[in-house]
Amino acid sequence: MKNLLYIFFLLPVLFSCQSEKRVTIYPNKVGDIVFDKNIDSPDFKRCMDKDYGIQYYSINNSGGLPYEGEKFAIIQELEKLNLSSSKKTNGYITIRFVINCEGKTGLFRVQQMNENYLEENLDKDFSVKLLNFTKSLNGWTPKESRGIKLDYYQYLTYKITNGKVSEILP
Repeated sequence: MKNLLYIFFLLPVLFSCQSEKRVTIYPNKVGDIVFDKNIDSPDFKRCMDKDYGIQYYSINNSGGLPYEGEKFAIIQELEKLNLSSSKKTNGYITIRFVINCEGKTGLFRVQQMNENYLEENLDKDFSVKLLNFTKSLNGWTPKESRGIKLDYYQYLTYKITNGKVSEILP
């Protein structure tokens, strides 16, 4: 009986303890893009939970780039601009971004690598031109899964050969 009384009095103590809230500096998933007021437009709105998006490869699609006219249309638009770098560099400029459920883009991030895949700033002016070109693309296809509208991550990697875009990946 005495043990039962101890348990009866200890139960409220055990249940009244509050667990600590974990605070982390790491994103939910590797590669998540978090809003940065210094570089991102406050006008871009995600449709899903804050700072969350589906990876482009996780969504059922036709296998092509989710853009009206697919990669061919992007190549045609880029060729019209005839962009080139004043430096005859070789490497890759990857621009990663979020496409919301309305097909609008935002949260752009740029990474540059040399031809050996080592991080390197190839040409700031040229990368800004490619970033602005990527931001101007407005034929992205909204995605939906099981009736839920999705935000998703997408990227374009521009292969640079002798200061010109020689290929667009994926």
